[in-house]
Amino acid sequence: MNYPATRAEAVVDTLHGVEVADPYRWLEDEKSPEVRAWMKAQDAFTRERLAQYPGREALKRRFTELFYVESLSAPAVRGDRYFYVRTHKDKEKAVLYWREGEKGEERVLLDPNTWSADGTVSLGLWAPSWDGRKLAFTRKPNAADEAILHVLDVDTGKWSEVDVIEGAKYASPSWTPDNQSFYYAWLPTDPSIPVAERPGYTELRLHRLGTDPKADPVVHPRTGDPKTFLNGGVSRDGKYLFVYITRGWSENDIWWKRVGEKDFRLLMRGEGAKYSADVWEDHFYILTDEGAPLERVFKVSPDAPERAAWKEIVPEDPTAALQGINIVGGHLALAYLQDATTRVRLVTLDGQPVRNVELPGVGAASNLYGLEDRDEAWFVFSSFSTPPQVYKTSVTTGRVELWARVEMPIHPERYTVEQAFYHSKDGTRVPLFLVHREDLKKDGTNPVLLYGYGGFNVSMLPSFRSSIYPWLDAGGVYAVANLRGGGEYGKAWHEAGRLDRKQNVFDDFHAAAEFLVREGYTRPEKLAISGGSNGGLLVGAAMTQRPELYGAVVCSVPLLDMVRYHLFGSGKTWIPEYGSAENPEDFRVLHDYSPYHRVRAGVRYPALLMMAADHDDRVDPLHARKFVAAVQNAGHEAPALLRIEANAGHGGADQVAKAIESSVDLYSFLFQVMSVQANRLEVSASPSRGR
Repeated sequence: MNYPATRAEAVVDTLHGVEVADPYRWLEDEKSPEVRAWMKAQDAFTRERLAQYPGREALKRRFTELFYVESLSAPAVRGDRYFYVRTHKDKEKAVLYWREGEKGEERVLLDPNTWSADGTVSLGLWAPSWDGRKLAFTRKPNAADEAILHVLDVDTGKWSEVDVIEGAKYASPSWTPDNQSFYYAWLPTDPSIPVAERPGYTELRLHRLGTDPKADPVVHPRTGDPKTFLNGGVSRDGKYLFVYITRGWSENDIWWKRVGEKDFRLLMRGEGAKYSADVWEDHFYILTDEGAPLERVFKVSPDAPERAAWKEIVPEDPTAALQGINIVGGHLALAYLQDATTRVRLVTLDGQPVRNVELPGVGAASNLYGLEDRDEAWFVFSSFSTPPQVYKTSVTTGRVELWARVEMPIHPERYTVEQAFYHSKDGTRVPLFLVHREDLKKDGTNPVLLYGYGGFNVSMLPSFRSSIYPWLDAGGVYAVANLRGGGEYGKAWHEAGRLDRKQNVFDDFHAAAEFLVREGYTRPEKLAISGGSNGGLLVGAAMTQRPELYGAVVCSVPLLDMVRYHLFGSGKTWIPEYGSAENPEDFRVLHDYSPYHRVRAGVRYPALLMMAADHDDRVDPLHARKFVAAVQNAGHEAPALLRIEANAGHGGADQVAKAIESSVDLYSFLFQVMSVQANRLEVSASPSRGR
């Protein structure tokens, strides 16, 4: 392959009596001129090679049709004002709009397309005040997690020159009912604080508009523990203030007080359980998996908050996992997953059943969005073959009507979506979604792209993904496995894929691949796998554990050095999910599956496309660099390529043109390795327009 040269060093640590080689540790130092030169050379080598692959122009035309579309988000209603995001077929970034009333004149509020000449400054979160006259929002350089919080006046569009808050990475502003203040999580930006230690410095602060943010009072102090997250907010009526201290994705503590009281009091300490609280009319509605792995809801009076006085109003459903609750129109909206597909139910504030929300089909739906005291609510629905559609519903009558839709240049009737179930190594039944053209033949020759995640209680839903359509057009199969470690079947499903049970996730993925081969969808050399972040760890482990089972790997912004991951980026916050190599028992598990440490010379690994981002401040790109170096120097014929997205964070760049460029590179790589022809791609003569 004639890769740019990468030197190896004789770096060996002895951890818990085990010698651990780390020959590419020098690639951890991104500020080093040598490392920067290496990155530049690797990226240039990759782009030059990818540019030679055939079919790129057809892919570019198809992705241009699919990505430049008109769409509308569900609105956030504050007072009589409607706030929503719209994408345009002629703009790189989504634009935030507002209206006076649902049918009022549409006005631009924030257009990040105008913020920088190169498009590298992004809009992060945004939160209107309760009267809709102020907006708190964050701007993110290079689409990274780090952010600066601003406030603007909605009527004039003028940004405040005073209300500018740095350290807003986790801000989540929570407005007070007088619309003059908000609570927010603040993170110091002092460069002397190690990046991996910063989460432990998070404080809850209160900002009053027009005052110097540097003087904002601390409402709740930092925990000092970098393995925790701290956030909080105030109830809509301004009476109750909550603070959440979260350890990983399995447990948290809730502290609360009446606004005006001096001290917080403990509502519940989550020892192996997690809790969330919604407040309405002087009652707390607690969603928890305590004693109920599929989750249940309690109603709690702040006058009798002790655990023994909690009243269960929504028992655990043994057939479906409760994913979240919202209070809308004086009711509770409950979002469930049943075999990884959505159900939305409406109950009274005492838990009495009202109705199931009428969904337009089987797929992925959001919970209801709305206000506690207004009848109107919205939800978003999509499926693998249905682009996202926004529906409006009446809480009182149950009437459902289409509010906004996006029209895509696809023909859904040409594709089949099916759900299969297979058994993992230990006999566990695992769901698998498959999307393909109707004319598919199970003759073992189809190119298949298998996607997975398997961690952090994240559920993989059958939602629309426009990027898969060139693959489907060309006769490919797209498959999504609902692996353990996710939240598809509640707490037990997540627990079965974390810490010393992480191998279950990889076994589930291998079993999905074996199912696809056994059932005649494909054969190993035609089977590609893809995953990002924790999913990047997944495909890295799959590649190094079962290299003979896969033909190609697309690994994005991954964790791959599991011995040292906790020393970088947000790594310490993931210790409750993975464990730490500083612990002898955890070390043995981590070192055993750590993809970087499993690379061996002479092994025939599948072709690899590593997709990293230069401003990823969540998962340090050192993982991508070290792994690619190890694979390249292992000496096998298949390519191992490193592509580095410039001016991009963990989620990639948020410009449509960049997304097209990235997707063309990804799929041209797969088409080349899988011997897929691009001449079957459907390109509409006149792309459809959304409304």
